[in-house]
Amino acid sequence: MRKLLTWLSQKRPAPEQAAPRRRIDMGDNPPAYPIYAIGDIHGCMDQLQRAEEKIATDIEVSGQSGPVVLLGDYVDRGSASSQVIEHLVNPSALGLKRVPLCGNHDDIFGKFIEEPDLHLEWLALGGEQTLMSYGIDIHHVGLRQRGRNSKLKHVLAEAIPLSHKQFLENLPIHLKIGQYLFVHAGIRPEIPLQRQTDEDMMWIREPFLKEGPKLPLMVIHGHTPQPMPDLGPHRIGIDTGAFYTGKLTVLKIDGGQTRFL
Repeated sequence: MRKLLTWLSQKRPAPEQAAPRRRIDMGDNPPAYPIYAIGDIHGCMDQLQRAEEKIATDIEVSGQSGPVVLLGDYVDRGSASSQVIEHLVNPSALGLKRVPLCGNHDDIFGKFIEEPDLHLEWLALGGEQTLMSYGIDIHHVGLRQRGRNSKLKHVLAEAIPLSHKQFLENLPIHLKIGQYLFVHAGIRPEIPLQRQTDEDMMWIREPFLKEGPKLPLMVIHGHTPQPMPDLGPHRIGIDTGAFYTGKLTVLKIDGGQTRFL
């Protein structure tokens, strides 16, 4: 636990845009502390706050603290994307030690901020709602053909805080603790972890969902919404569609046992 918290406290420079995202590997020893994981949030601030309150209560009752791993997709669809990021940028008022990972929606949002002309497809993924949460009405700003959106880029630079941009830039792609791998979407079956691409880990569905990792790992992931947590071969999916269902799932792993809060 101390090793993880030391890593979290270190200041790291923002990576180059083309560089792979950071990968956190805490070694092969089984965790000696509980781990909590939260599924895809998608701008649902109320659900996130309730989930964190449940975790804080569970920690208080058990007397054992542990990291809270967020599996990505903090933005889009819901109405409070900017509030969710602001919440995660700041230290937890409940004393939780958060480890936010990168989802595909977070990744493309960060790219849109820098080069909106190259990533206009993001708007159809729920991006309009995210911009509205920053006070940007895309229809009022006016969206022109590719190559002619300099005004939009200026508006983005003015409206989105630097701390939010840095948050998006610095999100790691996965966290491995012992046999547990926490990642947004999954991994390509049978491919060694060091050879997995960021793209796959943020976007993959099949063949991962059907086959699992086919590695000596238990993968905890989101990305593919289901009405209930989805238990597959050596994987647990905890995206329960918070925006559509109002249900944000929290998984607790403790001593090799898993349960949902």
